[in-house]
Amino acid sequence: MQEHILSGNEVRTFRTTLSLAGDGFVESIDSNTLLAISLNQPAAQRGTFIQVPVLEAGNAVRGARFGWKNQHSTLLSFAGDAYVNEMGITNRLFPTENTSNGTVVQGGAFDGNKVEPGSNEDAADNDIDNFTLFMRSMKAPPRGPITAAVTAGQASFTQFGCAVCHVATITTAPAGTVINAGAFTVPAALGDKNIHPFGDFLLHDIGTGDGIVQNGGQGTRNQVRTAPLWGLGSRTRFMHDGASVTVSDAIARHGNQAATARTNFNNGGATAQANVLAFIFSL
Repeated sequence: MQEHILSGNEVRTFRTTLSLAGDGFVESIDSNTLLAISLNQPAAQRGTFIQVPVLEAGNAVRGARFGWKNQHSTLLSFAGDAYVNEMGITNRLFPTENTSNGTVVQGGAFDGNKVEPGSNEDAADNDIDNFTLFMRSMKAPPRGPITAAVTAGQASFTQFGCAVCHVATITTAPAGTVINAGAFTVPAALGDKNIHPFGDFLLHDIGTGDGIVQNGGQGTRNQVRTAPLWGLGSRTRFMHDGASVTVSDAIARHGNQAATARTNFNNGGATAQANVLAFIFSL
C-alpha cells in the first residue's frame, strides 16, 4: 500500500533519529529533578516542563523526556509508539492499526490487535517489553580523551551559557524508587547515578521549531527538546532536523532562547571556539 503526502499538508518535517544510549538512566530521573532544573534556569532560557501520559499505567502522567517533542516519559510507552508508527505493528499500548491517508480501510484488511492473551500467534506484546529491557540495559556513551583543549573548552562552554540548557550532570532517583506511575522500580544498576548527558530534557524555542504540536499544547509548537550532547562525536548530522553538517553550523542556528549563548560563542575568539568544539566532540 503506497501512501502519498497531500499538497498543503503542513504536518510533516525532517527529524533525526535519536540515540538510545543511556536512556535507562534518563528514564530513572525523577520528574521533580527535571522540574527543578527548569525552575532554576534564568527566565529567558527557562525550559518548558510538561507531563505526558504513562501509557502502561492507565494514562497517569509523568514528566516528559523522550522524543524531539518530549512525547513520552517512559521507555515502554516509547517502544509501543515506535512499533506501531514506525514499523506498523500493533501492540497492547497501541492496538489500533494506522490507516492509509487518514482513511479507514474497509473489509477487514486491518484487524487490529485481536490476538488472545498468551497466544503464540503474535509476539508483539512481548516485543515491546523486550525492546524496553534492551533500552534500559544500554550504557551511556563513553567519553573520548580529555585533553587540555577539552578541559578548557568545557570551561568556555559553561562561561558562554551553553550549560544552562546542556546540563552537565543529573542524578537519577535512588534504587528502589517506584516511577512510571507505579509501573517500574528503579534497579540498583540505574539508581542514584550521576550521569552526564549535557542536556536538560526540557523543551526550548531556539528558532528552529517545526510548528508541530504533539503532547505539550500550542505553547510548544515551535519548541524542541534540548539535544543531549553525549555521544555527539559519533554523529555526522546535527540538530533535530539533521540540516546541520557541522557543529559550528548547528551553533549558528541557535536563536531565540539560545541567542545569548550563540553570541557569546561567536565573540569568544578563535581559540575558545576551537576548544569548545574539541570539548563537544569529546562527548
